Amino acid sequence: MKIPQLRVVWCMPKLLKTSVLLLGLLMSQMGLGQFDGTPRKGIGLDAALRNEPVPLEQAFPYYVSILNPERLRVTWDIAPGHYLYRHAFEFSLQLHADAESTPITFELPEGEHKTDQFFGEIEAYYGSVKADVSLPASDFNGAILIIQYQGCAEWGFCYPPQRQEFPLSP
Repeated sequence: MKIPQLRVVWCMPKLLKTSVLLLGLLMSQMGLGQFDGTPRKGIGLDAALRNEPVPLEQAFPYYVSILNPERLRVTWDIAPGHYLYRHAFEFSLQLHADAESTPITFELPEGEHKTDQFFGEIEAYYGSVKADVSLPASDFNGAILIIQYQGCAEWGFCYPPQRQEFPLSP
């Protein structure tokens, strides 16, 4: 007497394949229901989780404050998931448009020590950092403060070194 067990063995793989296929289709439809077709833009943790670089102005916005006639403070508000390199900071002063820039002294706090995938052992700044810049006694009418810095996103994207010009007025 023959037992029809071969028939059962062949049906199980088909049933399993069909179940997996239906489950996959259902899950993809649930994901599409949350997508409205518009591209997502953002800053900070959301963009960092997607490994998309945010615009430089959003990653490392800064402003300049006057502490006294011979001292300025440059403050960066660093986006979440980003950092600035301590070794990349430089400040110089250009007294007028045709003049060469002259390096000026500045003070930075100690940064966080870390091993960077691009530069090895470095100091980095997260959250915010303030640089106090000393100005020589001079006429600053038409002078330009040149600010140089570089930073990266934690997920591995590094922005090119930046050179920003900030006009000083008396």
